[in-house]
Amino acid sequence: MSNKFVVVDLETTGNLPKKGDRIIQFAAVVIENGEITERFSSLVNPQKPIPVFIEELTGINDEMVKDAPIFSEIAPKIMDLLEGAYFVAHNILFDLSFLQEELIRAGFEGFFGPVLDTVEMARILFPTSDSYKLSDLAVKENLHHDRPHQADSDAEVTAELFLILLRKLSNLPMITIRQLLPLSDGLKSDLQLFLEELLETLVDREDVLSESVEIFHGLALRKTTIKTETKHSFENQPYPDNEGAKVKFLENGMDGFEKRTGQFEMMDAVYYTFQNEKHTLIEAGTGVGKSLGYLFPAAYIAKNHNRPIVISTHTIQQQEQILKKEIPLLNKILPFNIKAILLKGRSHYINLERFYQVLQEENDNYDIILTKMQILVWLTETETGEKDELNLSSGGLLFWNKIKNDPAFSSTHQEWREWDFYLRSIQEANTADFIITNHSLLLSDIKHQGSILPNYDLVVIDEGHHLEKVAAQYFGFSLDFLSTRMLLSQFGTFDQKGLLNELEEIVRSIPVRNDTLLHPFEINQMVIDLSYEVDEFFKLLAYFAKSKKNDTNGSYRIKIRFSPLDKSKDSKAVLHSAERCTFLIKDLYNAINSWLFWINEQKSSLSDLEERKVEEIYQFLNELNELREALIHCFIRESNDVKWIEVDVRTPQNVTTFMAQPASVAANLREEFFNKKKGVVITSATLTINKSFNYLMNKLGLDPNHTLKWIIPSPFEYKRQVRMIIPDDLPDINSVTTDEYVLAIAENIITVAEATKGRMLILFTAFEMLKKTYDLIKESGFLDDYVLIAQGITGGSRTRLTRNFQRYDKAILLGTSSFWEGVDIPGEDLSCLVIVRLPFTPPDEPLTEAKCQLIEKRGGNPFYEYSLPEAVLRFKQGFGRLIRTENDRGIVVVFDKRIISSKYGKCFLNSIPPIPIKKGKIDELVRLIQSWL
Repeated sequence: MSNKFVVVDLETTGNLPKKGDRIIQFAAVVIENGEITERFSSLVNPQKPIPVFIEELTGINDEMVKDAPIFSEIAPKIMDLLEGAYFVAHNILFDLSFLQEELIRAGFEGFFGPVLDTVEMARILFPTSDSYKLSDLAVKENLHHDRPHQADSDAEVTAELFLILLRKLSNLPMITIRQLLPLSDGLKSDLQLFLEELLETLVDREDVLSESVEIFHGLALRKTTIKTETKHSFENQPYPDNEGAKVKFLENGMDGFEKRTGQFEMMDAVYYTFQNEKHTLIEAGTGVGKSLGYLFPAAYIAKNHNRPIVISTHTIQQQEQILKKEIPLLNKILPFNIKAILLKGRSHYINLERFYQVLQEENDNYDIILTKMQILVWLTETETGEKDELNLSSGGLLFWNKIKNDPAFSSTHQEWREWDFYLRSIQEANTADFIITNHSLLLSDIKHQGSILPNYDLVVIDEGHHLEKVAAQYFGFSLDFLSTRMLLSQFGTFDQKGLLNELEEIVRSIPVRNDTLLHPFEINQMVIDLSYEVDEFFKLLAYFAKSKKNDTNGSYRIKIRFSPLDKSKDSKAVLHSAERCTFLIKDLYNAINSWLFWINEQKSSLSDLEERKVEEIYQFLNELNELREALIHCFIRESNDVKWIEVDVRTPQNVTTFMAQPASVAANLREEFFNKKKGVVITSATLTINKSFNYLMNKLGLDPNHTLKWIIPSPFEYKRQVRMIIPDDLPDINSVTTDEYVLAIAENIITVAEATKGRMLILFTAFEMLKKTYDLIKESGFLDDYVLIAQGITGGSRTRLTRNFQRYDKAILLGTSSFWEGVDIPGEDLSCLVIVRLPFTPPDEPLTEAKCQLIEKRGGNPFYEYSLPEAVLRFKQGFGRLIRTENDRGIVVVFDKRIISSKYGKCFLNSIPPIPIKKGKIDELVRLIQSWL
C-alpha cells in the first residue's frame, strides 16, 4: 500500500465528451501509505448550460458554476496530483475518457499512468455482492454517503471503498493472489501491475492461513466441517399446546415480542396436521407470522418423531429468510436445537475438480477471466459452493456450465469427492431436521421418483399459490432458440473453437487408426446441417406465430397456440422441420457416441486433459439427447399437452420459444405427490376465493373430504389503516381504445401523484399499457420533479427498482407481472397503491384458452370457474403490497370501474379484508386522499 493512489470522480453535463459534454465538478482524494493524505474538489464552469436532468441528478445548477473556474484553470493542479500515481475511479472508462478530453483541450498531454477500477475490483473481491453501484456498495460496507452524484462525496466514498478493497486483497492467501496475477493480465485496468508489486512486498510473508481457510490441490478453500453424524437419541419435549406456554417460549427468545393469536392458531393447525398425518390448506393473512407459525410446531414433530420435514418455498428470498433469520430465532426460542440445510439442484453447486482443470486453460474472454477471479476469491469464503451466492455476468453464467456439478463429471478420485459440495449437502440433508428447498426441486424430485431429495413424507409448501404453475412447467417441455444454438455452438464446427476440435485432436493423438467410423470432417458437416435445420425450424415457428396473429395490439411479445391437428401448410412445415431435426440429432449423436466408445477402448493412450474433454463431450451428448426427447414429445409423440409459441415480433428468431404443458396437473400431483406423502401443509396469504378453498383444491388435485382447511385473518386493522377509492368519471375499460384509456388514467395518475407527493406503486396487467402510460406522463412534464421508475424501462431487477423507489421521497414505481406479489415496501415509503385494471388473463393466452375449453367441454362456465378465480387471487396479491406492518396507512385506487359496476365485482371485494370504499369524481377523491394521508 506504499503506492500513491488518486481517487477521482467527475460530474458532467452528459455522457459524450467528444460531442461537447463538459465537466461541472472535479474531485480527487489522494491515498499514500494506506492513508488519505489530501483532498481536492472544485466546481467547474462548463461554459454551456447544465441540462435539467443533470441538475436534478447532481443538485448543481448554472448559478452555482457561474463564477467557478473553467477547467484549464484547475488542470495544472490535477496534473500535479496525478504525478506518479495510480488513477482510481468507480467505472474508470467514464472518468478517465472525460478527463483526457478536458486535459488535451487545456493543452496537456493527458494521463498515461496505471489505472485501477473499483467496479472491477469489487466484482472480483466482493463476488457475492448484490450490486456494484457505488451507493449500494457504500450501504454494504457501512460507508457514509450523504450526497450521491456530487463529485466530492462520491470521491470520498470511492476512496474509503478502495482502501477496504486493498485490505481485502492483501489479506487473501498468497496462493490465491498468485493465481489472480496471470488472470489479471486480461482485465481493463492495471490490477496486474499492482498485484506484482503486492507480491514483492509480501515475499517474506509466510502464507499463514486463517483458521477458516485450507489449501487443497492448489486451491485456497473455506474450511467446513462435514456433519455426517447420525441423529442422536433425543428425549421427547412436549409440544406447548396452550397459549400461555407458547407465550413463555417466545418471550424468552424474542426481543419486543408481540402476541399474535393467529400465529398460535396456525402453530396448532400445523402440529395437528403432522401429528395426525393429514393434508392441510392454511391461508394466513399478512402479519400473522406464518414462517414461525409452521416452523415452531414442525420442529417438535421433526425432533420427537425423528422425521425430516421438507420446507419448500417459491423464492430464494424466502429460503434465505428462513435459513438466516427464522432458524436462528427458532433455536433461541426452543429447548433444543434444530438442524436445517438448504438443498438445491445438483447444477447449482460447483465441481471443484472441473474448476481446477479449467483454471489451467488459456483465457481468451474478459467475462471468463473475471469469473475465474471471482470464484478464486469466493472459494475462500463459501461454505456451500452454491452458484446463487455469486453475482455472475451473463458470460459468467455460461462459464458456470463448464464447472457445474454434473453426473457426467462425477469424479472417480476419492480426494475430490471429499470436497464435493453437492455430495456434502446431500450428506448434511440426510441428518437434518428441516430440508429447505424450492418448488422446482421438490417437483423435480417428484418427476424423478424421489431420487433427488432424502426420503421424506412430511412437507410444508410455503408460497403455495405458485405450486400449480411450477408443476405445469415441470411436467411439460420447452424449446428456445438461444439455448438450442448455444448447445450446438458448444460442440461447434472446425471454424469454431469447440468440442469438435477437441474430439478431432484426441482422435489424431491416438496411434491406432479406425477407418470404420465417420471421419471428423463428416461430423463437421452434420453439425452444419443440424445448425441450418435448427435455424429453419425456429424461423418456421416464428413465421407460423406471426401469420396467425396479424394484429398485435401494440404488443411486441405474442403467444400463439400450436396444434399438431392443424393441417395448414405452415403447421405441416413446422412438423416436417421438427422431424428432420430429430433425425439429424440422432445421426450426430450416434456418430459422436461411436467415436467416444472407441476412444474409451484406447483409454491408456489418453492424457488427463483428454479424459476431461471426453467427459465434456459426454455431457454434450446427454444434453443433445434431451433436446431430441423434447422435440419428439412436442411434435411427434401424441400428448394432451397445451402447446404454444412465444415470439417477439421485433427479433422473431432469437427470442422464439416453444412450450408444451399439461392443461391440468391435478391428476399428476394427486397420484405422484399427495397420495404418497403422509402430511402436506400448503400455506400462503392468497389461497381462497370468496372465503372458499374449492378452486385451489381442484387445481392441485386435493380431495376436499380429506383436506383440512384454515383461514387465519391478518391481525392488521384494515378498516383503520386503508381507504379504497374508485374514480367513476373514468371510461369503462372495454368501451374505449387502449390509447383513450391510457390518456384517461395518465391524467388521473398525475392528479393522484400530486395529492400523495409520490410514494405510489402503480400495478399494470400488461407492459404495453405501462409503457404508453409512462411515455405520456413523461411527455406531459407535469411530474418532472418526481422520480419515475418503470419495470422494463428503467434498468434493473425488481429488487433494484424497489430499492431505488425507497431511496427517493417523491417517487412513482410502475410495475407489471412480478410486482403484483413479493414486493415488500413497509412504512411511509409506500402510501398509495394504484390498480389500473382488474388482473384478468387475456382469453387468447394459450393455457387460459385450453383450460377454458376443458371446462366448456364438461358443460362448465369458464369465466366463473377459471378466469374470475385467477383474477381474484392476483388482485389479492396486489392488494397485499400496501399494508406490511400494523403502523402502515395507505390508499388503494382502483381505476377499473368493473369492481363496482359488474355483478362479479363483489368477488374481488369479498376476498380482501373489509375496508371503507369511496367512489366519485377524481377531484372529490383527491381531497379525501389529502386529508387521509
